[in-house]
Amino acid sequence: MLQVEQGQCGLCLHFGENEQSEQPKLIQIRTNHEAPESLIEKCGLPEHAALDLRVTAVSGCSGYTAAGPPNA
Repeated sequence: MLQVEQGQCGLCLHFGENEQSEQPKLIQIRTNHEAPESLIEKCGLPEHAALDLRVTAVSGCSGYTAAGPPNA
């Protein structure tokens, strides 16, 4: 497992944003701040839409937006 820190994709609102089936997994990552090393999700940041960008939970960019509490 990888430790996910603030500012990294796993805790970003845009990480897996458009994958409704992945919501339970994303909530676990945001709650535990841990993600499997093999996990790759689509980045939903509008500026990256044309790139169809796939990132790991410990990736990062200047478009980071904190996801907020899991129950929000």
